[in-house]
Amino acid sequence: MISRLKSFWQIVRHLSGDDAYERYLKHHAMHHQADSDHVHCQPLSKKEFFKQWQDEKWRGVKRCC
Repeated sequence: MISRLKSFWQIVRHLSGDDAYERYLKHHAMHHQADSDHVHCQPLSKKEFFKQWQDEKWRGVKRCC
């Protein structure tokens, strides 16, 4: 029962975007730190990540309502 609830909660977090920062950190560790070209590249802080995410999300909106 507990494992089903955990699975359900993980799905809800994924669909809502609540786990976006954790997914970003996994991606960064797998693709950017393992690469010799990106060794100096540090992951964004949680605050920086969500600021960038919001900026990208609303960049193309050109209306008042």
